[in-house]
Amino acid sequence: MVNVVLTHHVNTLVPGDAFRDWLVDILGDKIKNKYCKVDVFKYSHSSHTVCRYKFKGERYSVISKFFAEPTGKIKKYDAYEAMIKEYNNLKEVQSIINVPSPIAIHREFNCALVTEYISGKSLLWYIAQEKDLFYHLTSVAHMLNNLHNHTIQDYYDKTRDFANFHNVLDQLKLDNNTRNLFNELLGKWWYSSLLDTKHGCMIHRDATPSNYVFHKGVPYILDLESSWHNAHYARDLGILCSELKNHFQLHKGSGNLAEPYIGHFLWQYSRNETNFIKTTKLLPFFMSLGFLRSARLHRHYQHYNYLIREAIECLKSIK
Repeated sequence: MVNVVLTHHVNTLVPGDAFRDWLVDILGDKIKNKYCKVDVFKYSHSSHTVCRYKFKGERYSVISKFFAEPTGKIKKYDAYEAMIKEYNNLKEVQSIINVPSPIAIHREFNCALVTEYISGKSLLWYIAQEKDLFYHLTSVAHMLNNLHNHTIQDYYDKTRDFANFHNVLDQLKLDNNTRNLFNELLGKWWYSSLLDTKHGCMIHRDATPSNYVFHKGVPYILDLESSWHNAHYARDLGILCSELKNHFQLHKGSGNLAEPYIGHFLWQYSRNETNFIKTTKLLPFFMSLGFLRSARLHRHYQHYNYLIREAIECLKSIK
C-alpha cells in the first residue's frame, strides 16, 4: 500500500477564537466575510502539527505548521529558529521556483508558520499510478535545476554531508562488520575527487515524492524547513532517485523497473551530455544515503535488508 498524506476534520473555529481571528486579520481582502467559520483539517505523517484552515463560503484555505508541536522522533530543537528558517527559505526562493507563498509567522501561537494552500496530486501519486510519469519527472527535474543554478554559493560543505551520512548510520545500529564496511567505503569517497566542486547551492534536502505537488499541471516544492545552503546539487537528485527505485521494489516487484525513469529524470536535469555523465558518476553516493534514510522506516521488515544491500552496492561503484 502506498503511503499518502491524509487529513481529517478536527475542529470548526468561530469568531472569537484567537487563532481564527488572527488568520482573518492577516489575510485581509482575501476573506470577504470576516465572520465566517473555519474548518480545521489535520494532516497525518508530518514531523510537526500541520493543519489546513478552510474558510467556509470563501473558497480559500491556508496551511499552518506549528513548530512548537513536534510529532516526529526529534523533540528537542529551537522551534522559533526553525519557524524563522523555513519562512526565510520560502521568501528566498519564491521568485525562483514555485513554493507555497509564506503569509505570516507568530511565535505565541506555538510558532505557527502560515502559507498558502496548494491543492493537487503529489509526485508520489503519479509514481504509484505510473501516470504521465516521464512528464512529471521532467517538471521536477527542471524545477530543481532552477533552484540549484539560481542559488550558487561560494563553497560546498563536504564535511557536513559525511557527518550526516554517519549520523544516519548511527541511527541504524548496524552490526560491526557492516558498519566497518560502510566506514571503509565512505573513506574511499572522501578521498576521491568525485564529490569535489568549487561551488555549493541551496538544496531542498527532503526530496521525497510527497513533497512535490502538481497544481493544474504546475509543480510546487513543499516543506523547505530542512533545506541546506552550501550543499551539493546531487543530494536532491540522489534522494529522489533512491525513492523511485525503492518504490518500484516495494510495489512493482523490482527496483530495476525504475531505471528508465531515473535515467530520464537525470537527463532532463542535466540538459547536456557532459553534465549527465558527471552527475551519474557521483550520484551513487547520495542514492546510498537515500536508501539508508528509507531503511530507518523498515528496520523490522524484510525490505530493510534490500535497502542496506543497495546502499552498499551504490558506494561500491566508486573506482
